[in-house]
Amino acid sequence: MTRATPSPDPGTAPLICVIDDDSSVREALSSLFRSMGLRVKLYGSAAEFFESALPAEAGCLVLDIRMPGLSGLDFQDRLVKANIHLPIIFMTGHGDIPMSVRAMKAGAVDFLTKPFRDQDILDAIRLGLERDRARREDEKASSDVRARLATLTPREQEVMAFVTAGLMNKQIAAEMQLAEITVKLHRASVMRKMGADTVADLVRMVTIEGIRKKS
Repeated sequence: MTRATPSPDPGTAPLICVIDDDSSVREALSSLFRSMGLRVKLYGSAAEFFESALPAEAGCLVLDIRMPGLSGLDFQDRLVKANIHLPIIFMTGHGDIPMSVRAMKAGAVDFLTKPFRDQDILDAIRLGLERDRARREDEKASSDVRARLATLTPREQEVMAFVTAGLMNKQIAAEMQLAEITVKLHRASVMRKMGADTVADLVRMVTIEGIRKKS
């Protein structure tokens, strides 16, 4: 079984948000996570979490299903509607199959029934952090592509769309009613501005943003 390991630098450690109305549960989890080099913020309710500034750091949520006010599942729904993508690990002492199915379908990392082993939640935390890191990397890649796209002229964007659709320079020239040498110049400019070494690189970039021209 994979074991969670302490972070070498607590200052840059991921942040785990624990939301549970039981203070003893919050403190026990805080002690466990801090012993593994993770940073922790504790909340007594979903409302308390929303009243605070949303964490900007990589991390995940550890959330009780049954709480006063907004339930854990309703809290998950609210996060989804708010386009907040922090991974969630649910805990419950009163869970059932429909609850777990609903939680997992909505993207929960795990659904743990109390009492659970320390290693069970540490493994779930590890998976949640991996998901969050991957999501953040994807979002950064998308942001980088959008910034590069913004530097293209309208004519360059049109040439790029034809290039990524697989057309050769001669075909593009005919479609756009341009001289082939003009297409070559635009194409070279597109490759330079986008930081693409090959057409495959360019296709990968524009596919990220879903703008590849339909053939």
